[in-house]
Amino acid sequence: MPITLPETLPAFDILSAEGVMVMSPGRAAMQDIRPLRIGLLNLMPKKIQTENQFARLIGATPLQIDLSLIRMTDHETRNTAAEHMEEFYRPFAEVEASGDKFDGLIITGAPIEHLEFEDVTYWDELARVFAWTQTHVHSTFGVCWGGMAMIWHFHGVKKHILPAKAFGCFRHQNLAPASPLLRGFSDDFVIPVSRWTEMRQAEIDAAPGLVTLLGSDEVGPCLVQDEGHRALYIFNHFEYDTGTLKEEYDRDIAADKPINVPMNYYPGNDPARPPLNRWRSHAHLLYGNWINEIYQTTPFRIEDIGTPVSA
Repeated sequence: MPITLPETLPAFDILSAEGVMVMSPGRAAMQDIRPLRIGLLNLMPKKIQTENQFARLIGATPLQIDLSLIRMTDHETRNTAAEHMEEFYRPFAEVEASGDKFDGLIITGAPIEHLEFEDVTYWDELARVFAWTQTHVHSTFGVCWGGMAMIWHFHGVKKHILPAKAFGCFRHQNLAPASPLLRGFSDDFVIPVSRWTEMRQAEIDAAPGLVTLLGSDEVGPCLVQDEGHRALYIFNHFEYDTGTLKEEYDRDIAADKPINVPMNYYPGNDPARPPLNRWRSHAHLLYGNWINEIYQTTPFRIEDIGTPVSA
């Protein structure tokens, strides 16, 4: 089944060319099924690139997905055309006022790791988003900074500044092979990492209700499940395209910023050679498993999301 996207959204043509099944809203309205409604709260500067990355992953399942793009209400992006934001994005305040509910919500990262959470200009509204998910979203997926912000908000687990950027493709271990979210996962695999901060396993272990599903000896915990808040927190980047780390590396080199060659990314660690994608299959597994778990557990009537289940 396809993912539903506006025909004028850049991702529509890009994903169609890749073989991903996409459908216009008009055609989707003729289908006699309830699609899963997934929101993407996009905090990244390059909005279109991020839209493509997540739409590619959640659009590869057998289920029909209705993707809604959401932005912070008063935060103005400087990296994406205002016309694109106006046409395709709804401010959170509008979503909140509408009473709309979602089967799933993805909250992306943001390049603001050096700031304390409360110093972020839109932190108060983001905290409102987190509270809103508990009554209006069946399952929330916080990614990188978004996941760190959620785990801080709900559990008080801190992020810590690293002495050097964790940058490259790092080996991770499957710590919970029986989890339905890790169905099909290998015992050992690589994930792209690009961050100046970390979460510490001992502090996660000390927070009641948190279970680490994926972790690395080199870069620490990666995927944490929070059943009490119907949430997942991932601190690394399964969604990255093959060239995303290269783009970040080239950007920093051009700006004369200190940056190491991304580890285990280029063949022979040679930036002159094209990088290899060694995480794509596990990226599809994780997001496909997440979508499947939502489908299996979300209320049939979307308006029942967030209401207590009667005995």
